[in-house]
Amino acid sequence: MTTQTFIQFIIIAVVIVLVIWLRSRRKDKPIRNKGYRMLTPLVLLLIVFGYSINSLTHIPDHPFHLPAIWEMLIAGVLGIALGSVMLYHTGYERREDGQIYAKRNKNFKYVIIAVIIIRVALSQYFKGLDYTEFTVLTMVMAYLYICVWRVGSFIKFRQVSSNS
Repeated sequence: MTTQTFIQFIIIAVVIVLVIWLRSRRKDKPIRNKGYRMLTPLVLLLIVFGYSINSLTHIPDHPFHLPAIWEMLIAGVLGIALGSVMLYHTGYERREDGQIYAKRNKNFKYVIIAVIIIRVALSQYFKGLDYTEFTVLTMVMAYLYICVWRVGSFIKFRQVSSNS
């Protein structure tokens, strides 16, 4: 196993632990600000991915080109599918104090681990692609996955919020 692969697995493990830990901490706190903080990652990722693509266009002695349309569509479909799975396992409830909380889901940690394993497996499968193409496809998949999950979660939250 190369050092780069080992570092990738360490990063993946840290991400899994952080997501599960943050999710477990939030279950005891009500959602505030009408749920708009759920949409914050969409804006932040758009900025980060924009800078990333800009830096990919400036790699010395490496011409930048976008992946084929069909590859972008497949990455988009995979992102939407993974986001839909996450959205299905996300829910909200109004408790006795009148506040809205994220519902506890016993399967969430398994779902997040499965989603990350699928993403890692796909990334290993597509390693033969050009570095810039692979990076763009991964960003498309991740952004759509997070968009579907976060926008859908926001809509679910607003539905519970309006049923008062």
